[in-house]
Amino acid sequence: MLIGYMRPSQEDETCEQQLQTLTALNCHTIYSEDHSSPKKRVKLLELLTNLKPDDKVVINKLSILADSSRHLVELLETFDKKGAFIFSLKEGIDTSKAEGYPFYEIVKHLVEFQSDLISEKTKKGLSDAKEKGITSGRPRKPDKNVQQAIEMYQSKKHTLTQIKEATGISKSTLYRYLEN
Repeated sequence: MLIGYMRPSQEDETCEQQLQTLTALNCHTIYSEDHSSPKKRVKLLELLTNLKPDDKVVINKLSILADSSRHLVELLETFDKKGAFIFSLKEGIDTSKAEGYPFYEIVKHLVEFQSDLISEKTKKGLSDAKEKGITSGRPRKPDKNVQQAIEMYQSKKHTLTQIKEATGISKSTLYRYLEN
């Protein structure tokens, strides 16, 4: 069965264009979200719940269905488990066609690749910074402020608020130094 899915987008805020396209393709059922937000996609959940083997969900483009590449992978896995398919018109993707590598496998590898690239760039940046003598993380408080905060605390004449105002050392930082 052909099932249409649509939600508002920048180019089609009322879903009019999507509705015309899905109707022209003779979609048996059409699910339409009331909003474009990625949160509370009630109609998408309803569609996924009612999905049966060999159903084909037609969308105008992938961004109508998924909000991120990870979300797309999750949806493709759900479709695969249910024995259903996706047909995205703009990208010309039809997961019901048997030839070639399964689309969801390609997307899954692309997401992993994207994640690996980000991780590598982050590690390289941290390594380069370390070589230049730049330390990562929150800067340490000057030792004289820490020493002053400890002395004020041990004198029992000051509140934690007064200590923080005078030295800039927070309660948690002070306690961490006192433990050592």
